Amino acid sequence: MNRFFLSCQACLVVCLLIWPPSSTQAEEGASRSEVYKNVARLAAVGDKLFHDPRLSASGVLSCASCHSEKAAFAPDNALSVQYGGVDMAQRGHRAVPSLKYLQNVPQFTEHFFDSEDEADESIDNGPTGGLTWDGRANTQAEQAVIPLLASFEMGQQAPQDVVRRALSAGYGEALKALGPYLQTTDLFQVITKALEAYQQDWRRFYPYSSKYDAYLAGKTVLTPREHKGLELFEDPEKGNCASCHKSQPGNDGTPPQFTDYGMIAVGVPRNRALPFNQNPKVFDLGLCGPDRTDLKQYAEYCGLFRTPSLRNVATRQTFFHNGFYHSLRDAVAFYVLRDTHPERIYPVGKDGRILKYDDLPKQYQENINMDPPFGPQPGNRPVLSDDEIDAIVAFLKTLTDGYSDTQKRSDATP
Repeated sequence: MNRFFLSCQACLVVCLLIWPPSSTQAEEGASRSEVYKNVARLAAVGDKLFHDPRLSASGVLSCASCHSEKAAFAPDNALSVQYGGVDMAQRGHRAVPSLKYLQNVPQFTEHFFDSEDEADESIDNGPTGGLTWDGRANTQAEQAVIPLLASFEMGQQAPQDVVRRALSAGYGEALKALGPYLQTTDLFQVITKALEAYQQDWRRFYPYSSKYDAYLAGKTVLTPREHKGLELFEDPEKGNCASCHKSQPGNDGTPPQFTDYGMIAVGVPRNRALPFNQNPKVFDLGLCGPDRTDLKQYAEYCGLFRTPSLRNVATRQTFFHNGFYHSLRDAVAFYVLRDTHPERIYPVGKDGRILKYDDLPKQYQENINMDPPFGPQPGNRPVLSDDEIDAIVAFLKTLTDGYSDTQKRSDATP
């Protein structure tokens, strides 16, 4: 990956934080060194805030508690959902996603056009984008508000509670000093902007340092098993994974993000271990609720969740929006067994019938994706064998960041 491109991209994003469209003439005349200095100050405060549990109502939960750097800024445990709240005993209903590789996620739209090859914007890909499972936050500053004020996360009731905690923790001088550069006296906004700025550090959040990145750059080779996994991953008649998890660089050389950012319903089994799901009449419908409320009238959106990036997926211990699976192999196998062997995926009801698509009400089940590898009738042979599933898993492990020069030399040696 071109480090100059990454540095410029990070600088551009953070400069937009400091110089919004309504910047004053004085700010527009700031020198490059002043811009870098302000960016560094904002990000440094964001770094401290990100790791400080004193912002939470419990006093023990920080952003880093659920977004551990050693786990690709995702949970470092196998819990389906994390504990939080004032008493640290509350649980939400969605798995915590990684904060890595969010820099190119488009703002949420109901109609996303992306015809890169033809540049004619002829294909409507439907609901796409946003930083959360349901796409309701378009910037990392907006996203930061959600956990800070969620009763089952950091547990503060209002922005002023967060500010009060920050002031008590000694951030007052730093936050007030940053206000003029953000053109605001709202310290809560300064806090969320600082958290956003911290996440623009490409070395931490989008380094493109996996084995697959080295392979694309011609600096290493994939093992035969990994290469077979890549072929299966991209084959539309086999895994067809790349139809949603884009695996090739863009026409402009941009590294693959391993997501198309689209909203999709895949029919993951209901996670009955979640307190949220103890009421059989309650469902997490993703794009149409309960957390997102502006699209609840659109039945065709119910059950749709944003496609996550598969970068660093092998470091995760829980998968899908409800954290149902705890094995990467099981998560991959779900795609080929869901319709061919539903008895291996879903529970059986009292009448002996398989409760297929049990986490989505029947009136919304027509929203469930049927593109390959989904779709074959029960009893048909899965499109992937056990060995082929294992090969895809081997390939997915090449997407983990931190592939070292020593490993490159070792793998490149015949």
